[in-house]
Amino acid sequence: MKLREDAWAEFVPFLNFDTEIRRVICSANAVESVNARIRRAVKARGHLPDEQAALRCVYTAITSLDPAGKGRKRWITRWKAALNAFAVTFEGRLTPTTR
Repeated sequence: MKLREDAWAEFVPFLNFDTEIRRVICSANAVESVNARIRRAVKARGHLPDEQAALRCVYTAITSLDPAGKGRKRWITRWKAALNAFAVTFEGRLTPTTR
């Protein structure tokens, strides 16, 4: 109960954000999943003789997350609503990119 009362002042402004923004802020699972897969790949490899070997191991682990190459399309569709909400909420702070 004390923890909730102490953190309430920081939590209330979070509720004022759009639903899409709150969903993005709370989605640390994807980041944790990538970190876990990299740790698993490095642990399975064992000894890495140099930095280049470590980079190859991490690169292989990351590219194996999306072998079909469809990740960018999924990312765009998942983040489009959130990016629009960020653009409205923080008008003038985001710079559009064309890719």
